[in-house]
Amino acid sequence: MALRRGRFVVGWRFSRAFFLDAAGVPAVVVVARGGSAYDMGMSEFVLDETAKVSFDRRGLKILSVDLVVVDGPSRGARLRVEGNKAKVGSAEGCALRLADRSVSRLHVELEVKAGAVTVRDLGSTNGTFVGDVRVRDADVGPGAVIRCGSSAFRVESADEPAFVAISERTRFGDLVGASLEMRQVYAVLERVAPSDTTLLVQGETGTGKDVVARSVHAASPRAKGPFVPVDCGAIPENLFESELFGHVRGAFTGAVQNRVGAFEEAGGGTLFLDEIGEMPLAMQAKLLRAIESRRVRSVGSSKETDVDVRIVCATNRRLAQMVNEGTFREDLYYRLAVVEVTLPPLRARKEDIPEIARHLYEKMMTARGQPDAAARGLPPELVDGLRARAFPGNIRELRNVIERAETLGQTSRAAPSSGDASSEPSARAANVLPEGVESIVPLHLPLKDARDAWTSEFENVYVRAMMRKTNGNLTRAAELAGVSRRFLQRTIARLGLRSADLDDDDV
Repeated sequence: MALRRGRFVVGWRFSRAFFLDAAGVPAVVVVARGGSAYDMGMSEFVLDETAKVSFDRRGLKILSVDLVVVDGPSRGARLRVEGNKAKVGSAEGCALRLADRSVSRLHVELEVKAGAVTVRDLGSTNGTFVGDVRVRDADVGPGAVIRCGSSAFRVESADEPAFVAISERTRFGDLVGASLEMRQVYAVLERVAPSDTTLLVQGETGTGKDVVARSVHAASPRAKGPFVPVDCGAIPENLFESELFGHVRGAFTGAVQNRVGAFEEAGGGTLFLDEIGEMPLAMQAKLLRAIESRRVRSVGSSKETDVDVRIVCATNRRLAQMVNEGTFREDLYYRLAVVEVTLPPLRARKEDIPEIARHLYEKMMTARGQPDAAARGLPPELVDGLRARAFPGNIRELRNVIERAETLGQTSRAAPSSGDASSEPSARAANVLPEGVESIVPLHLPLKDARDAWTSEFENVYVRAMMRKTNGNLTRAAELAGVSRRFLQRTIARLGLRSADLDDDDV
């Protein structure tokens, strides 16, 4: 294992550094002696200990950690971190509650790993400090003192071993991936699926939060019941109550007949509230009451109806930070976050990309009625190219890249003629431009101007084609494009497209 020179922050003195192997498991522990305000080369490192972390049948062994308050009104309080995550703040629901007015309601979250503790500030007002340095996301070791407001607590290692459950699965429903990060997610989902416990799924856009919800539903006793998704980001504020709880005839202008809401529609099954962070504050109180009582009242009705639903919520926003900002109710947050699952971004599990790509391609080609192409799979060279990409749009972007490659003929394999021993790999066809593409490239312009012109024209064609594909359904078009409904509306307005343009048969 090669160790590179590292830059250290002025004022810090590091005693231990943990280096991870390809599986994300700490494999080498290094002691750094000496200075702390300059680049430290290999001469400053002394190899202290090398230890492979092996899997135990109880799971992945992690640090066993106690949090001890050493300063502030709650000095002397102690918490043993159960599992591998703990929130610290002034709210009642925090694992470690600090009775300090300068500490935010949800101030900081600690995630215990095999060789370090990750400290994540949750958008606190006064910040989180390690030493004299304000941190948003940092790894610390035992002995570190973390300051929040006027309080401080120390991370101490405990004697008893701690373990994080690791599933033996490489798939869970439609979720694909054998990485350590995903197997931790599977372990949680395996336990929560058979119950009716409310589940909160968090993660970046495109990580597959809706797939988690559907997979949990399929693995639950409610699998034969309905699965009702509700996109909270696509509902006008004045229609939220009607969408969730229904309405009776005459309840408001346009209510010409009774309508069943999502809660009743999902009776006996699962209600999936996607983008829960977009729900208006005024509606959150009504949702909390419905979840607590399992009773709903349609708009305009005087009677309540019992509902039997399992709630799964998802968001790409940081709800803890929204609680601190006052834009999301604290009591609703704790009611939804009975069990929390955070999906890792694709860049954190690149080893899963080949399998995910093959899975997406098989589903795509099977849906198109081309089972032979699905069985043939993707060219190895194309898969290798996918692994090299960052994919900020995560799995949604990966799916779009594969679909674009298929549309442009970059996934076909050229069959070499028999007896031609010198034929190149068939996947080289992926590098061949589709016939006629040169005719639409503005070669009369410099590269920068040509790129801008190409992008502008592509947006126009793409939006028109997507709207035609979805028969003018703006919400569905935004979902397929991987953008918000509002962003798509602004793009259509910026491009100056009219209804006639979007319905044009020549799109």
